[in-house]
Amino acid sequence: MGLKRKQMLMRQKANFEQKLQNRLSFLSGKGIVSPKADKDTLVRKLQANIRAMNKRLRLIADNEKRTEEMAKIKAERAAALRKEQEGGKAEKPKKAPEEGKGKKIKAEKKAAPPKAQEGGKDRKKTESPEEGKATTKKKIEETREEPAG
Repeated sequence: MGLKRKQMLMRQKANFEQKLQNRLSFLSGKGIVSPKADKDTLVRKLQANIRAMNKRLRLIADNEKRTEEMAKIKAERAAALRKEQEGGKAEKPKKAPEEGKGKKIKAEKKAAPPKAQEGGKDRKKTESPEEGKATTKKKIEETREEPAG
C-alpha cells in the first residue's frame, strides 16, 4: 500500500467526518438531542465509515513500521556479513579442500550399495546384489591401480 492509497484514505476520512458534522448540525437544528442523534441511521453509517478508515490507516502505518524495521535488520546483517568476509578470507580456502576430499569418499560409499525399493518396485528382482558388489569392487580396484601405475 503506497503513499497514494494512504492519501486517498485520509481524504475519504475527512469527507466522512465533514458529512457527519453536517448531519449532526442538521439534527440539532431540528431539536434532536445527542442520544437520539446517535441512533440516526445516517449518523451510524458515517461513524462506521470513519472507524473503517481509521482501521485501514492504522494497518498502513503498521506495515510502514514493519518495513522500516526489516530494512534496518537487513542493513545490520549485510554489515555483519561484510565484516566476517573481510576477517576470515585466509581461513576458508584451507578448510575447503579438506572438506571436499571427505565428501568425495563419503559419496562413493553411499553410492555403492543399491537401494532395495525404488518407486514401489523391488529392485532385487531385476538386479542381483552380487552384480552390484562386483561392479563396485572393480571400481575400487581401478582407482587403486591408477595412482600406482
